[in-house]
Amino acid sequence: MSEKKVTNWTSADDAMVENALRRGASRRDLLRMFMMGGIGAVAGGSILGRASAALAATPVSGGHLRAAGWSSSTADTLDPAAASLTTDYVRCCAYYNRLTILDEHGQLQMELAESIESDDAVVWTVKLKSGVTFHNGKTLTADDVVFSLQRHSDPAVGSKVATIAKQIAEVKAENPTTVRITLAAANADLPTILAMHHFMIVAAGTTDFSKGNGTGAFVSQEFQPGVRSVGVRNENYFKPQKAHLESFEYFGISDDNARVNAVMSGDIDFGATIKPQYTRIAEGQPGVVLSKTTSGNYTNLNMRLDLSPGDKAGFVEGMKYLLNRELIQRSALRGLAEIANDQPISPISAFHNAELKPRDYDPERAKSLFDKAGLLGQRIEVVTSDAAGSATDMAMILQQAGSEIGMNLDIQRVPSDGYWSNYWLKAPVHFGNINPRPTPDILFSLLYASDAPWNESQYKSEKFDSMLLEARGELEFARRKEIYDEMQVMISNEAGTAIPLYLSNVDIHSAKLHGLRPSPLGGQMGYAFAEYVWLDA
Repeated sequence: MSEKKVTNWTSADDAMVENALRRGASRRDLLRMFMMGGIGAVAGGSILGRASAALAATPVSGGHLRAAGWSSSTADTLDPAAASLTTDYVRCCAYYNRLTILDEHGQLQMELAESIESDDAVVWTVKLKSGVTFHNGKTLTADDVVFSLQRHSDPAVGSKVATIAKQIAEVKAENPTTVRITLAAANADLPTILAMHHFMIVAAGTTDFSKGNGTGAFVSQEFQPGVRSVGVRNENYFKPQKAHLESFEYFGISDDNARVNAVMSGDIDFGATIKPQYTRIAEGQPGVVLSKTTSGNYTNLNMRLDLSPGDKAGFVEGMKYLLNRELIQRSALRGLAEIANDQPISPISAFHNAELKPRDYDPERAKSLFDKAGLLGQRIEVVTSDAAGSATDMAMILQQAGSEIGMNLDIQRVPSDGYWSNYWLKAPVHFGNINPRPTPDILFSLLYASDAPWNESQYKSEKFDSMLLEARGELEFARRKEIYDEMQVMISNEAGTAIPLYLSNVDIHSAKLHGLRPSPLGGQMGYAFAEYVWLDA
């Protein structure tokens, strides 16, 4: 073998390996091909490495995936409209489909819709794909789309996108495969809005969502809110490529250390959203992979402007100057974040205002503002929880900075269970955690409009509301960006939300798990990973 000619690996070799693998060749078979000169050799015996990569790149059908999210609750739901936690999103993405979907590059693709078209961004015609059935055998029709979109306006549903859905003035079935959507005003973003998790399509007349009867890649076999769910592959799935997995199980493990150790021990195959300090445990460990996605997720400090101390002039501004963003990035987040400028549009968006600079860490300026507000030295309660990613670490750094200027920030750490229903949006000063959204209009409508359902600081501005409507109907990109740039400045300077960093999401998984890709909608492939991943045989 010392006389064997060493050549470069070519695309033809890739094709040969792939074809051999599809015929069932083993690594030993591939090595024999190499020894006989059938495949171009590379130095160091890396034929096996290339073979391993080819094996990993070839989807395998079958297997049971065990995956854990970072939160769960007895309020877990399979109703897409009411979904609010990532665990809800994962299950809904597995059991239902949307009219449209965003791919890994942020490009809009059709899912249940064959096409969505409009001449004026007011009246939209949706053509549905044929041959799509729900898990109970019912054929998808325009009536299902009409029902799914109309139910967001019913207060009893508790839709998390009710405010956004108000833009829909009328939705009507033209025929069994055609839907006409008429908006109250022009919105060029409608096809992208329909890619949100909450706009999953459910069967007309559905009132019981415990069965998860959708058109999705998996059929719900078991669902215990706050405990676990099990889905099995939908063999009648309308997409040419059905799910690779035979089944998947999803549940919550709130403790990061336990989630990491569960993957390392082989008890689970995937653990979502690991805090930066816990990634050290897994780095360099055999059989374990850390997957990083930066897509606009952030943890923010919310100060309600209608409650004390947020209603005192200068308090909110002082807290923004007291946030040591660089220290949080370097220490608490181990560099897995980008410095933010107190507004929610991240640098991955074409509408991000890069001219809006982050506030410098300026404790003396903060002290002066607190003093003028009559708050210096007073006890200020700050509620935090592990439910909001890295919030407690941020709170500790903030508390230390406050103690150095005589500001008494009393950190109240509360359990993850029940945090979102008992403290988020309610406590005068508390932390939140917001998942990525595909457009500025969605983020502003959900979080900053005067009637926003998740108005974390109770920010209200008639000017902001009118600009939101103006930008929504503006089809020219340059003018739209100009409006959004100004709105970002308004949020940074006027709202009671401090957004110090855009977080990188880190998931941990077994090296046996393949197919994960980044998504503009967040970690876990925008929470839709179950449909696309596979396990080694």
